[in-house]
Amino acid sequence: MEDDSESTFWNSITKFFRQRDDASLEALIQEARTEGRILPEDASMLLNVLRLEKKQVADIMIPRPDIICADLTDGFDEVCRLIVTHGHSRIPIYKENRDHIVGVVYAKDLLKALLAPEGTDASPPHPNLESILRAPLFISETLNLRRMLLEFRGRKKHIAIALDEYGGTSGLLTLEDVLEEIVGEIEDEHEPNKPEELQIIDEHTLLVSGRAPLEDLNERLGIRIESEQVETIGGYLSELAGRVPRKGDTFTLEGWRFTVRESDKRQVRWILVEQLSL
Repeated sequence: MEDDSESTFWNSITKFFRQRDDASLEALIQEARTEGRILPEDASMLLNVLRLEKKQVADIMIPRPDIICADLTDGFDEVCRLIVTHGHSRIPIYKENRDHIVGVVYAKDLLKALLAPEGTDASPPHPNLESILRAPLFISETLNLRRMLLEFRGRKKHIAIALDEYGGTSGLLTLEDVLEEIVGEIEDEHEPNKPEELQIIDEHTLLVSGRAPLEDLNERLGIRIESEQVETIGGYLSELAGRVPRKGDTFTLEGWRFTVRESDKRQVRWILVEQLSL
């Protein structure tokens, strides 16, 4: 979204909510949601768009040790194996170490190289990786996510390499990562079915996904946990902690103990919920 079109968009939103001088756009969106003038899911997306400017690439990027990448000397077959094993359509390629990313290999370029020329039966020779590398997009890890979204759009890229203050590789970010900050997690059609978000262990114990809606959890436990900022239990615990809670962190809420069983830098994944007083 270019600056002019972006300005027009927010002017339209402001007019829709009839913004007053003493009210922020965020407050007006929340008010409209409460009054039923917009759907809750639409309000959540609008609020998430507003908050993109408050988050940086470093907040959601895949950290350097977890990047799926290959050395330039690994060869064609190894990159194919990484794509099949991990399901990624783009693999960063480095020379000597991960601080020297020299390009990105696209799965579709590998597929072209694997296809024999029309009218022949012989398989073409595998090209060296350097001949099919595409230029990487380098960005600062401190760039805010609104500007990052504009970079992806303007450069027509889906993947970026985040650099730290010394110019070393600090992480990797995809367009999907940024979009998920607006619409929530995007399921891959090839991923296996995920387990139920609320799993009953016994009458007084549950294993709960961090993505479980507060509304569903309130109904199941007979409690009342509410927030104007978030809609999931993982988001609620992050709101209480002021950060993404780590494995082992505990919270006591309305007679129940919530213990984080699994989390990463971006989100709470699983929580053990136990009733304290029987």
